[in-house]
Amino acid sequence: MSSVLLVDEPVDHVRRLTLNRPETLNAMTAELCEALHAELRTIAAQRSIRAVILTGAGRGFCAGLDLHGYGAAPSSDGSDEARDRLADQQHMSTLILELRALPQPVIAAVNGPAAGFGLALCLASDIRYASRDAVFRVAFINVGVSNCDMGTSWLLPRLIGASRAHELMLTGRRLGAEELPQRAVEGARQIASLSPWGVRLTKQGMWTALELPSEQSAVEYEDRQQIMSTFGQAPAEAVDAFLRKRDAEFAD
Repeated sequence: MSSVLLVDEPVDHVRRLTLNRPETLNAMTAELCEALHAELRTIAAQRSIRAVILTGAGRGFCAGLDLHGYGAAPSSDGSDEARDRLADQQHMSTLILELRALPQPVIAAVNGPAAGFGLALCLASDIRYASRDAVFRVAFINVGVSNCDMGTSWLLPRLIGASRAHELMLTGRRLGAEELPQRAVEGARQIASLSPWGVRLTKQGMWTALELPSEQSAVEYEDRQQIMSTFGQAPAEAVDAFLRKRDAEFAD
């Protein structure tokens, strides 16, 4: 197995998968995603494995997509940009569907930050155990795209309720073990500081997802909406601001 994914059996009949990019808080790359796909296929075919633990090495669970570069999905060949972007998107989103479809129950052992794709991995698991250091964040909107991504718009409202999910989806704020009351003005300020196009797509996507008949439908809707948003100017500005540790400036 690739060194980016550690696999062991801590007790009989239990397979543990440890995301192993601790220097990046286990940020997701095509290599790590493909390693997870391969291992889940193996696990699904092994009846001797009765439960799966998903966790992260070091102090993080998964910080989301690696903003320094995801790489390319196996089916991306560089011949068509739009097709390749969709292939990379589906390379990740189908992993969420595979977790849900896995015959064995999946326990997410959230040992630290779980943001964006990392949060989606938690939501797709059957059980979630969180340490005191765990921090959750629907982070896609913080890089200028919609927060309706990787099944989050379908899973999060069903796990914590629509109203709570909307608040987290539209503000993109961190959620720790302890919660303080949020003022309306502060919530509005957080929303206003984010990509306007990403916020609008998120609101639209959240309401649409609540009326879609299945998670599969929601993921397919998200995939196309997300690729549409990547052709805007906001993602490049958001990523540059993040990497340079400055405030992003978005056009209306």
